[in-house]
Amino acid sequence: MRPRFVGRLGHADLVTVTNSATGFVAVVAATIDPTLAARVVLVGAILDALDGIVARWRGSTRFGPHLDSLADVASFGVAPAFIVFTLGRSTAGSMGPIERAVWIAVPAIFVATAVVRLALYTVLDAGDDTTEGVQTTLAATLVSAAILVGVGPTTVLVGTGLLAVGMLAPVTYPDLRVRDAFLMGAVQALAIAFPTLANRVFPTALLAWAIGYLVLSPRLYRRDEGKRS
Repeated sequence: MRPRFVGRLGHADLVTVTNSATGFVAVVAATIDPTLAARVVLVGAILDALDGIVARWRGSTRFGPHLDSLADVASFGVAPAFIVFTLGRSTAGSMGPIERAVWIAVPAIFVATAVVRLALYTVLDAGDDTTEGVQTTLAATLVSAAILVGVGPTTVLVGTGLLAVGMLAPVTYPDLRVRDAFLMGAVQALAIAFPTLANRVFPTALLAWAIGYLVLSPRLYRRDEGKRS
């Protein structure tokens, strides 16, 4: 007898499953070094874009959208939330009980809104060239880039809370053009490989690019094809 997935999952699905595993790796890395964990999350973001490329090249399966959202919960919901939690844990000795509760509550809300957003995306937006609410991949990229740049823990926490709200906001975001997705992937790869080079130039460029897309793309960006979730 062969496993049920044999012959049912495509090449893109295998990339997606690999992405899901990076979420766990990022959580483990966060217990050692939050900046290392942030780099792992960015690896997941690259894989998230790659599975769309592979799907267009080799074809997709009916499992693809569901696998994609499940993987994104791990890599772009749970992983960045836990990394933010570890930032607060490093200063927990100087916190009161209310502050500690906030450092737990905000990441928990981030996970919850990511789950809801991904469910809505799978049912309502999969296959469209736009989506409503901040993409989970974008939110995780912003959190990771901010950590690599060296943004203070409290600012990262506040930003995480705002992104949690943004994931369910009634704002329409367009897919990236393929060439722009490749460019962003290149910047992500450089931020992963050389996070501290030239005064953190690559994480800073990634953070600036992601903030620009977050703020400007709903009104100014026009696209032809792409992928997001």
